[in-house]
Amino acid sequence: MFEQTFKNLDDVLWKEAGCSSELDYTEQSSWILFLKYLDDLEQEYEQEAELGDIPYEYIIDAEYRWSTWAAPKKDGKPDRDNAKTGTDLIRFVDNKLFPYLQSFKESASSPETIEYKIGEIFSEIKNKFASGYSLRDALELVDQLTFGSQAEKHELSALYESKIKNMGNAGRNGGEYYTPRPLIRAMIQVVQPRIGERVYDGACGSAGFLCEAFNYLRYAPDGSSRPLKTDELDALETRTLYGKEKKSLAYVIAIMNLILHGVDAPNIIHTNTLAENLADVQEKDRYHVILANPPFGGKERPEIQQNFPIKTGETAFLFLQHFIKYLKAKGRAAVVIKNTFLSNSDNASKALRQELLENCNLHTVLDCPSGTFIGAGVKTVV
Repeated sequence: MFEQTFKNLDDVLWKEAGCSSELDYTEQSSWILFLKYLDDLEQEYEQEAELGDIPYEYIIDAEYRWSTWAAPKKDGKPDRDNAKTGTDLIRFVDNKLFPYLQSFKESASSPETIEYKIGEIFSEIKNKFASGYSLRDALELVDQLTFGSQAEKHELSALYESKIKNMGNAGRNGGEYYTPRPLIRAMIQVVQPRIGERVYDGACGSAGFLCEAFNYLRYAPDGSSRPLKTDELDALETRTLYGKEKKSLAYVIAIMNLILHGVDAPNIIHTNTLAENLADVQEKDRYHVILANPPFGGKERPEIQQNFPIKTGETAFLFLQHFIKYLKAKGRAAVVIKNTFLSNSDNASKALRQELLENCNLHTVLDCPSGTFIGAGVKTVV
């Protein structure tokens, strides 16, 4: 239904001088998709309020709503006479729209609200469209998309995932954003998350693990919806999936990816996970299920290493300690790590292997074939 629209959107972005890579294509389509989604969501909320004879207060002021600046209509058809384009459109987006949306971060009541997410997203990305005519074309294409039904969201989420996959295959850094979905699904089938449990990824990238966990809990293997009760569906959408991400673009993509899967206000925090001191972790902070593919090969600074009992500059080894600490007793975790972890003779590797064998119930080591991660150049295990 929407596949051709996504292809046409890619064509517009490919011709746009300000967008030069798959990362740019995904970033720029993400903020436009987000604002269209938000407008559809607000209209849905308004209709629900009208049915209950309750006045609805819009999150976005009238001047900045999608239906005002992005896709004005007259008698149900695009109103090209009143639609901004060219330089006027770029000036409005850069000088008015983005600053207005950024201000939500300061005025939001808490980081859990959709208002805070709006402010966070638009503080982290910039409009890269140089041509207001290209942006007008992109807006008119995205306006054709609708987010009303679960089936529509399901199709949009699959198309968005394919954009993330293309981005993941586009360059050396793509692995930061994309873990192959068959591997994720295999890991989820082993740990078997359940409704009522909290699922966590402390290096969530584009939220692939959390989205696949959502699909596992929401849909049966044949693709049909599971018969969830209202309170179970509410728990799945609001109190089940949690993530943290350090990088701005990955954070924005994670939010958009979860929204397209049906989570209206995702519990994703934009933070450096490793900056948290493990000595401060309490029982209320822990999770039933942890799924992750943390970055490896990094060199963490001494002040970050001080937060961990086993000191090392290797990013993945610090994340492994973080996950062990954040896992509830009798919880289940599946974590991707480079295979040299099994044989390295440095003190940190030996201490971590000892920790896993003595203080955890190590179930399985899955040796992934080379080429599991395109362009990564390193073998991995789960």
